[in-house]
Amino acid sequence: MGIWDKIKGEFIDIIEWTDDSQDTIVYRFERQGNEIKNEAKLTVRESQVAVFVNEGQIADVFTPGMYTLNTQNLPILSTLQGWKYGFNSPFKAEVYFVNTKRFTAMKWGTANPVMMRDQDFGAVRVRAFGTYAFRIIDPGKFLKELAGTDWHFTTEEVNEHLRNQIVAKFPEAVSTAGIPLLDLASKYTQLGDNIQVVLKPGMEEIGVELLNFNVENVSVPPEVEAAIDKRSSMGAVGNLSDFNQYQAGVAMEKAAESGGPAGMGIGMMIPPIVQQSIQQPQAAPAPAPPALPTFHVAVNGQPSGPYDHAALQAMVANGTLTPDTLVWTTGMTDWAKASAVAGLSLVFGSVPPPIPPQ
Repeated sequence: MGIWDKIKGEFIDIIEWTDDSQDTIVYRFERQGNEIKNEAKLTVRESQVAVFVNEGQIADVFTPGMYTLNTQNLPILSTLQGWKYGFNSPFKAEVYFVNTKRFTAMKWGTANPVMMRDQDFGAVRVRAFGTYAFRIIDPGKFLKELAGTDWHFTTEEVNEHLRNQIVAKFPEAVSTAGIPLLDLASKYTQLGDNIQVVLKPGMEEIGVELLNFNVENVSVPPEVEAAIDKRSSMGAVGNLSDFNQYQAGVAMEKAAESGGPAGMGIGMMIPPIVQQSIQQPQAAPAPAPPALPTFHVAVNGQPSGPYDHAALQAMVANGTLTPDTLVWTTGMTDWAKASAVAGLSLVFGSVPPPIPPQ
């Protein structure tokens, strides 16, 4: 390097950083030997912070604005370097510009299935992915804990670290939320908020604030999907017996409409469980007692009546109607003894016999 380059580097007195990359988080301002001239001008734009580092130790931090660098506005750096005889020569310090804007549309995802415990399906392997945003809230912590001496630190480097943290905390966040696997699809917002809460302490340790954490999809292995589909189908069917009868009725209706041998064959195609529901005998209702016709009764040689069942029982009880009494009802060709009429056996059978003498 020529002497002119050295002199030129020492006399450059404007320190600033304009970023057009959209993904740079930390940029180290390049100086010849890190020398900065006394009374140099420092420009810190909006969404930037300038951090001065002396021999690996963070000294002064400047927020947005324009500054003239001297002992008055570099108190910590002046103390560290111990300028006893004034501040008239160039001083050495590394200047890092930290981008504090919001970085959006960062993607996260589980590279491998994550094991979690579900109250319905037990231990289940799930995959998930989504997006998030972040910003730097403590430049000093961020430089010390993550960026280090990297002169050009980008979102890809911090995103890799954050993705690992998210995947490690995902099972804990799901279990803490207490959301069943079947309900996850409708609870993505709640799940995202819960993950953000779980991750917050770890992010603050490195000076990062996590924003707008979104879960876009949670998927399970094909065999678990099949089990979920079966459970959903069973819930949609409702009462299985009623569904079987309905299916059988539809099949029989189609068979009747088609007619001929083809229509007759439809019945053979009904699943066995449906046929059983059709062929299962129904419990017959209890038979009603036969209705007893009214009878005319010959009393003292004269016809009387007609009498219903209750009246005939009363006549048996008082002795007016006996097995030898002549009776007649509609449908009989002639009068006959009551003992010869089958229907009257119920009348005589329902009256208790006389009490025997003591």
